Amino acid sequence: MTTALHRTKTTPGSDRGTYTYISVYSAVLYTVLLTAPVVAGKLTEQFALTPVQVGGLFSAELGAFSLATIPAYLWLKRLNLRTATYLFTAVVVLGNLVSGFIDDFGWLVAARVITSLAAGSITVILLTLSGRTSNPSRAFGLFVVFQLAMGALILAVFPALYAGTGVAAIYWTLAGLAALCVLVVPQIDGEALRGSAPAPADSRTRTRPPIAQYITGLAAVLLFYIALSGVWAFMAQISAGSGIDLSATSLVLSVATVAGIASALLATVLGDTPRRRLYLRMGYLGMALSVALLFGAPGLLRFAVAAVIFKFAWTLILPYLLSTLSDLGGSQVMNTTNLMIGTGFAIGPIVSGTLVQAGGFSGMLAFSLAAVVASLLCVLVVQRRTHS
Repeated sequence: MTTALHRTKTTPGSDRGTYTYISVYSAVLYTVLLTAPVVAGKLTEQFALTPVQVGGLFSAELGAFSLATIPAYLWLKRLNLRTATYLFTAVVVLGNLVSGFIDDFGWLVAARVITSLAAGSITVILLTLSGRTSNPSRAFGLFVVFQLAMGALILAVFPALYAGTGVAAIYWTLAGLAALCVLVVPQIDGEALRGSAPAPADSRTRTRPPIAQYITGLAAVLLFYIALSGVWAFMAQISAGSGIDLSATSLVLSVATVAGIASALLATVLGDTPRRRLYLRMGYLGMALSVALLFGAPGLLRFAVAAVIFKFAWTLILPYLLSTLSDLGGSQVMNTTNLMIGTGFAIGPIVSGTLVQAGGFSGMLAFSLAAVVASLLCVLVVQRRTHS
């Protein structure tokens, strides 16, 4: 008998507006992070920054993006979501506009942190609303698909489009894109969290997940992102260490990106399905296999297979992993999940870089493989308790 935790969900008809909101905002908000390779070069030229300063700036942005979770514990169920979105979008627009005029690096860091806090606050709304739709796996799939699609577009267009401009032009473009997002805000129910309907009679005694199950689910997300970010950050270096030339590596990673988009689209189309648990496990096994293939200085063919499987697997996993977390119920589960995502993104590259520096790629890959397996085990525990 199923004793999964219940949550108030929208109807399929009202989901369309929520899906639109999720798609548009996830594509534009993550543009800030996806433009990092382009912005880094511009910042280095304009401010004469060291690699440490550039890395510090992006770490501050990413940290603020995830730390937006903390104040959200106070406002998420108290503010009208439309009003909150308008407010945070205005800060994002203003922050990007101001960033283009600043000529002092210290003030630029401050502006980027404030902008990212606002963007992260909207992300909390995206994740929370995704978990409340009638088909969370589809909503989380859209959340991933539009990020990847925008990322591919940016990496293809931005370098050439802004070749002769300063970093201000990029920031102002981001401001314009964010301003356009307000057109979809009326699509959501602003009172979705403040006006929650009571839980069904047979589940009122379990409106919150058991603490052990809650922690296990969050650990699954944290470990997944540690493994993901740790391996992906060093893909090019693994390739170079195997003697594969840069042009071949770029082609492989481009193909892998396409595979990732296809995988996320597949998860979006399938949505919640009786085979969701099977797809999630298959994704984890694929991710583990891809990491294993990277051991021992792989040749071009093995590296290409590993990269494509890795990207395909993690983008298949993510919508179903987030949907599994949303099954836990509780008003702040997805909010805290956002913190785990940011923390995992921050920890992965640092730990992997330390391991690579200490003993090469084998130690880093072994650590990442262990994190993938541990994340899978956490998921299995959560699913067994949720569906038992």
